Formats: sequence, C-alpha cells, structure tokens
Amino acid sequence: MNRLQSISQIQPPTYGNCITILSIDGGGIRGIIPATILSFLEMELQKLDGPEARIAYYFDVITGTSTGGLVTAMLTAPDEDERPLFQAQDIKDFYLHECPKIFPQLRCPFASIANLWKAISGPKYDGKYLHGIVKKILGDKKLNQTVTRVVIPTFDIKQLQPVIFSSYEPDPSMNNALLSDICISTSAAPTYLPAHSFLSEYAPGKHREFNLIDGGVAANNPTLVAMGEVTKQIFEENPDFFPIKPLDYKRFLVISLGTGSKSPDQKYCAKDACRWGVLGWLTSKGSTPLIDVFTQASADMVDIHISAVFRALRSESNYLRIQDDTLIGTQSSVDVATKENLGSLVKIGEDLLKKPVTRANLQTGICEPIEDEGTNEQVLVRFAKILSQERRLRELRSPHTKPVQRPNTPTVL
Repeated sequence: MNRLQSISQIQPPTYGNCITILSIDGGGIRGIIPATILSFLEMELQKLDGPEARIAYYFDVITGTSTGGLVTAMLTAPDEDERPLFQAQDIKDFYLHECPKIFPQLRCPFASIANLWKAISGPKYDGKYLHGIVKKILGDKKLNQTVTRVVIPTFDIKQLQPVIFSSYEPDPSMNNALLSDICISTSAAPTYLPAHSFLSEYAPGKHREFNLIDGGVAANNPTLVAMGEVTKQIFEENPDFFPIKPLDYKRFLVISLGTGSKSPDQKYCAKDACRWGVLGWLTSKGSTPLIDVFTQASADMVDIHISAVFRALRSESNYLRIQDDTLIGTQSSVDVATKENLGSLVKIGEDLLKKPVTRANLQTGICEPIEDEGTNEQVLVRFAKILSQERRLRELRSPHTKPVQRPNTPTVL
C-alpha cells in the first residue's frame, strides 16, 4: 500500500515541532522559476514518502502573490477525492503551455508603438484567456476547501486597503470566495491586466463586493503576511497551535521562493529616471519601471526583515530564500511569453538549484553566498527530510490519524 494512501491533510502544528510555511513571490511568467524548484522539492518528498506525496501535505500554510497566488491555488485546490488537483511538475507544464496564450506577443513592425498605445488607453492584455483558463482548472472550488491553509494577498482599489484571503479568516464572505476569483484578482497587475470585481455569496441572498488588483502592490513577497496570519492564530489561542507561544519564531520553518529580478547592470539609474514623466515610468527599457520598483522593494524589505529576525534568534537554517538577481533582457519581463524566453526561465530555475545558498546582507540588502551552506538543491534535500519527519511525528502524536509504517528517523531541526 502507498505510504501516503491513508493520509489526507497535514495534522496541526500542536502535534509537531515546527510550523511550516511555503511562500511564492509574484512575477508574471517568471512564476515558472519557483514552479521548477517546487517540482524538485516534490520529487524529493516522493523519494521519502512514495509517489502520492504532494507539496500541500507538508506545509501548514502556502502563500503566494500574483503568479505565486495561482501556483498556491493549483498546489492546494482539491480534486473529488480531496487530494491536490496538480503536482508541481504539472504547474511548470501549465506555464509552458498557457503563458503564450495569456500574454500573446505582437509580431509586427509596429509592435512597440502598439504596446505604447495600450499603456495609454488601457491594460496591455484583456485577461480573457487568463480568466477562462483559471475558471476552467479551479472550477467552483472555494477558499475554505483547500487541502492545506492558504494566504493570498490582493488590494481593494475601492477601499484602498489590502485584502488578505486567508484560510484562517472566519468571515464567510472571505472564506466562501471562489479560488478562481481570488487568483484572477491577485494577478491583476496594473497596466498589464484589468482589475477584477466579483461578488462573494456568504449566505442566501447576501453578497459582498470586491474590487481588486494585484496583491503585489501590498506584498509581492507574502512570507511576512503568512507569518502574521499564523501569529494571530497563536495570540488568539487557536488549539491547532497550543502550546506554541506567541513570537516563538524559532518554531517557524520557512521556504520563500522568488521569481528573479534584474541584474544590477540592467536596472534603472537616476540620470534616466529624472527625465521620466508618466509614460517613462510606465514604459522604459522594455518594461514598466513603476511596477518593477514597488514589487522589488516589497520583496526585498520582507527578505531583509525576516533574515534579521531569524539571525537574531540564531535560527538562520530554518529560513531558506531562493532568489536569482542576475536576470538580463527579456528574462526579467513579466509577460514576454515566447517559447525561447519560457525555456530560458526553466533553465534559470534548474541552474538556481545548483547555485550556493544566499542570504540578505542586512546593511546593503544584497543577497550574498553563504560559505559551507551548500547549494539550494542540497538545502532543499535537507528540508525535504525535515518536512517528512515533521509530518511523521504529527501522525504518531495525533489521535486523528492511523500511523503509517515508515523508518524510525528522529526529527531534526
């Protein structure tokens, strides 16, 4: 019998040693980079626990913004047997096949002029194919049905407030929202895709209206948002987290996956930016500087903050941030969905696994290689073992699951 056949959802942290979080940044088509890394992690988990192992079975919370929100939903949306709809490898294949249709490329001598006109007159893409394919694959699945807890940030432009769709949220107008509507909303990057409005029915005849755009304007790296949601549950004495103490960050085990950023010599300079008006901030160097600036600032500030906290607690090894800040040319775009560029991004994800582990320099903010830590691939192998052992420990301690037979290996943090 398959070693995970009798297991459904992960047991609560109260039966284990740590709280496990997976976070995925926003970044358009660059979501294929974390999808490639997750495919490797899932294969390592399958080596340990059998072919039925899935990413969602090992994390208490999976969080994602924009394209990361779509990956989150695909990892956690249930099928008819309440198992994840998709394996990690399926998500990489989804990006390769669907992105060229989500972001169709103009192929004509006047493409640059056409793109400029779109930037002035409306979003670059109408979003119709994205909306259709997301609704097709996620169907009528709701936030309260995911295989494990999820946290997906969006931003309400009517209220001018972040709206965090969290599985921990008791508000029925939130947890009854369709995953498809949440994914379309968190992916609605200004200038690229249209804002999304929808009604969430939370009782017969009762609805709540949302007017949402890309969660990246609030939290392009949603790691801290997810940690905040968990911390609130601990403060509110949720029995799933008893007897974990508030602010006991040593108990967190976090994997945070970036979607890459421009190489320093490809970024913008003040000599150019000082002359930009509205159009300059929207269309320069083949990109949208305004979007690049606020999404990168959001992601880096979160990484610096979490790095500082884990370092202060001497638990740096419990936090893994995988990010590539050497992208050049179209590699750093969010929408150049050509076959060549998508293939290049897959290669970047594969190469990133072979690169040394990095951590943010708290003075400069630049990610620097860490000596004697090994490669990202080696650390993910270590994390896979910890995740497998943590799950096994919870199964043994929980009165709600029948223990499965596995090697008796102690949990190591």
